[in-house]
Amino acid sequence: MSTTTVIIIVLVAFLAWMLYKQAAPVKGLHSLGEQDFRKKMDENRDKRLLDVREPHEFKQGHIPGATNVPLSQLSGRFNEIPRDKPLFLYCQSGMRSKQAAKQLLNSGYPDVTHLVGGISAWSGKKTKS
Repeated sequence: MSTTTVIIIVLVAFLAWMLYKQAAPVKGLHSLGEQDFRKKMDENRDKRLLDVREPHEFKQGHIPGATNVPLSQLSGRFNEIPRDKPLFLYCQSGMRSKQAAKQLLNSGYPDVTHLVGGISAWSGKKTKS
């Protein structure tokens, strides 16, 4: 087997592993579609809704009541996020909110839900800042 073939096999295996890690379920995470996400939020009066997109994305439109805590700043802002309240997360497509949820769960936050499909899947009202 040539060196080029080995390199291609390793790269393909690495890319497959990365895709699996992105799509794999996160233990303890509630991943909900838009209707179930909205219903669960409505049932939890004492909750925190976090938009983990960057500030310029948040300003273009966000779910009313959301607090902007970008994924890029999340670990440095854990002190702003209560551990005793249900957390609801979203981003643009659901990928960053899933990463944020994983960080929160690994840091001891017990009740984390994220919106599958992100704000792109949201059919409700949006607010601009």
